[in-house]
Parts: sequence; C-alpha cells; structure tokens
Amino acid sequence: MTSSIRHLLTHNLAGQHWITAARRNLVPWQWRNWLCDRGSLTLRLTRASHNQFSVRLLEQGWGCPSASEARVLGMPGRQVAIIREVELLGQGEPWVYARSVIPEETLTGRHRQLRHLGATSLGAVLFKDPDMRRGPLQVCRLHSPELGELWARRSLFYLSEKPLLVCEVFLPPLQRVQYPL
Repeated sequence: MTSSIRHLLTHNLAGQHWITAARRNLVPWQWRNWLCDRGSLTLRLTRASHNQFSVRLLEQGWGCPSASEARVLGMPGRQVAIIREVELLGQGEPWVYARSVIPEETLTGRHRQLRHLGATSLGAVLFKDPDMRRGPLQVCRLHSPELGELWARRSLFYLSEKPLLVCEVFLPPLQRVQYPL
C-alpha cells in the first residue's frame, strides 16, 4: 500500500462517523461477517488464506493519536502513544490495513512486549492474553478516490483493564475471499 493511501485512510478514519456494529442492517451483507465478528481477525484471516497469513509492518513509533482516537481512549490532548500501522496479508496480498494506538500507561508490566511486536500479529498476542477484554465494535464506511468504498471497524481492547484501540480497514481484495466459518 502506498504511503498516500495510508495517509488517506488515516486521515479519513479520524473524522468518520462510527456506528455500533449492533446496527448490522446498515452494513452491506458481503462485509457483515468480517465487520461484526468479535473473535480474532488473525485467526479468521489465517483460515481464509489456508495458513498463508502474514503481517507487514508499515510503521510503529511514538506519536499523537487523532482527536477521535484520543477521545475513545480517554487520553488527554497531545499525550503520545505507540501508533502501529500494518497490512494483514493473505496469500501475499494486502487484505486489511490495521492501525493500533497503545497508550503509554498500557505498556507496563508484562504488556511492555507490545512495544516490540515487529511482524508479529497484535491479534495473536491479544487473544492469548487471559486478562484481555474487548469493548463493543464500531463500524464506518470510508470513501477513497483510489480504492472506492471501504469498510472499517474499531474497538477498544483492555489488558488488565488498560486500554488500546485497534482499527481495521477491509481492503477490496478481501471481498473475493470466502469468510471462514
């Protein structure tokens, strides 16, 4: 994915109107299973790709979350967090763009490992953690001149009651992939 597309998606995500995933009837049927599944997206993508799943790290470092991200996380303005951007690949093709915001307060104790994930899937780490709790899913529709209509979801995760935000944008090639049961 080019940096211009990443910038467009990141910019679009900041100002979107997010709705609860419970309002499934507003989501096109072909995206409902992907957007509304509360389980591990990593596990679903691994199954859908016949175990040809990988993560491409685009960027990870300290930065300021968008106003929308900070608000959802309950962070004061201008507070920094680890911002991680990756592509989730199925059979070598980008299927999902993911952006995670991990506040400094979350990166304590055994969760310090989140600073150094590299090409490890964040989802694989989250769903193995016995202290993980997931908040409600929110979804939104994005418009990209290059990619057309895109759907995204986001949710807060809590590790030992410490928050982090994960947003996933489902890219057009994923439409051709059968959702695994």
